[in-house]
Amino acid sequence: MNTVQTSGVQARDLLPPGRVEVIPILDFGSQYTQLIARRVREAGAYSMLVSPDIPLEQLAGLEPKGIILSGGPASVSEDAAPTCDERLFSLDVPVLGICYGMHLACRLLGCEVEATAAREYGRARLTIGEPSDLLTGLPANTAVWMSHGDQVTGRADDFAVLASTPTCPMAAVRHRSMPFYGVQFHPEVTHTPHGVDLLRNFLYEICGCTGTWKMTDFLEAECERVRARVGEDRVICGLSGGVDSSVVAALLSKAIGPQLSCIFVDNGVLRKNERELVESTFRDHFDVDLRVVDAAKEFLGDLAGVIEPQEKRRRIGHRFIQVFREAAGSVGSGGSVRFLAQGTLYPDVIESGHGHAGTSANIKLHHNVGGLPEDLGFELVEPLRDLFKDEVRKLGDVLGLPDHLVWRHPFPGPGLAVRIIGEVTEPRLSLLRDCDEILLEEIIANNLYRSTDQVFAVLLPIQTVGVMGDGRSYESVIALRAVETQDFMTADWARIPFDVLATISNRIINEVPGVNRVVYDISTKPPATIEWE
Repeated sequence: MNTVQTSGVQARDLLPPGRVEVIPILDFGSQYTQLIARRVREAGAYSMLVSPDIPLEQLAGLEPKGIILSGGPASVSEDAAPTCDERLFSLDVPVLGICYGMHLACRLLGCEVEATAAREYGRARLTIGEPSDLLTGLPANTAVWMSHGDQVTGRADDFAVLASTPTCPMAAVRHRSMPFYGVQFHPEVTHTPHGVDLLRNFLYEICGCTGTWKMTDFLEAECERVRARVGEDRVICGLSGGVDSSVVAALLSKAIGPQLSCIFVDNGVLRKNERELVESTFRDHFDVDLRVVDAAKEFLGDLAGVIEPQEKRRRIGHRFIQVFREAAGSVGSGGSVRFLAQGTLYPDVIESGHGHAGTSANIKLHHNVGGLPEDLGFELVEPLRDLFKDEVRKLGDVLGLPDHLVWRHPFPGPGLAVRIIGEVTEPRLSLLRDCDEILLEEIIANNLYRSTDQVFAVLLPIQTVGVMGDGRSYESVIALRAVETQDFMTADWARIPFDVLATISNRIINEVPGVNRVVYDISTKPPATIEWE
């Protein structure tokens, strides 16, 4: 379990720049903890995940407006169940306990918590008995999402019951003399339709927040912090054309202007006109020192004869590091280069174990974007490390990035190499690029790009028989993939209208020589993955 490490650092130094109202979330390991953080930020307060065993002095040093105790998979009756400092309530700031967080707090404050006969999971009907403070404005009867095996059963005199369900008499409670509130259900999930209203009540009616977490304020403050950190030194940024690296480049361009150099590596497995798009955006729109390295020949040489997908990834990664290192060296010849900018996001920090989170940390071994090794010899500048993906898109809007970059779908680091099943060759790349371009054109033309999260074409390693004109053909098969997802950990296939799919198929077969069959992938993740390789 990680704790906030503040040796030689004040607790407030862990926060993003600018005036922020802080809501620490003690992370007890719930799968929904990051979702709580997102909901709080969407409501205008700055949330940060901290370990449950954070020392009280460090927690107080954050000057929190309120504190949230997350849910978690453990039972408070277990010997090794995570806990927190019992003096938490002496800080005299409002506390909201969610599921496990409610169980723990209620036990610490004198209630009993017992296992239920059966774990309750799914929708339940909530009946509100006291429609004030936390539950202001919510319907008297509403749906909530339950996920628990314990319940608060022994009602202490110090608690008032705010709401109940048919199977849970104490579904929402408040302490009569302390600013503590607890809910048995999960207000952060979409299955609780008025959960956002409940969280806003906690933030604004109970904690007294005023909504200071604004992207415009963050941008100005972050620019100041970057200037102070960098001084007169140069910064290099690996620009991929994706959302994260593009927003980093635009922010640094605003902050330090000519001290920034961006390196874009053309690896030969990019989408059609990708290089031209990046060059026109950052040279013409932002006037950035952009160094484009054409290494397509080297990359494709490395991929010659390679079929196994992991070997493709390994060779591309190895070559990228070599090319980037050489390009970075050429930037350094004009002066000292100390800093490397990366598009690390807050979920990367949490899951890599480098953040302040608790029992759900250490999912990823590293979070270096693009797989750059730590021995490149640069200090890292990560201006997005306090942000979630949706916040990065908002920041891109504030910076004036064009919509087609801000709302871009993810594109894999190995590019089209892992969307060509089998060997990667120039003719196969050209064929796939043309098919992919038609697919995206039609998705955008039919206003489906924002409602899908990833759309792409895959070239299969087979040929099938067909009839084109008056003759028999034996040509390639293209698979189309379109998914909808919130977190890319799970995904469902997108229900693209049949007439749109028909248009895409007809255009590909008629306009791209060498293709006579188009199929649509309707697999979910899991058990399939989003990408094919």
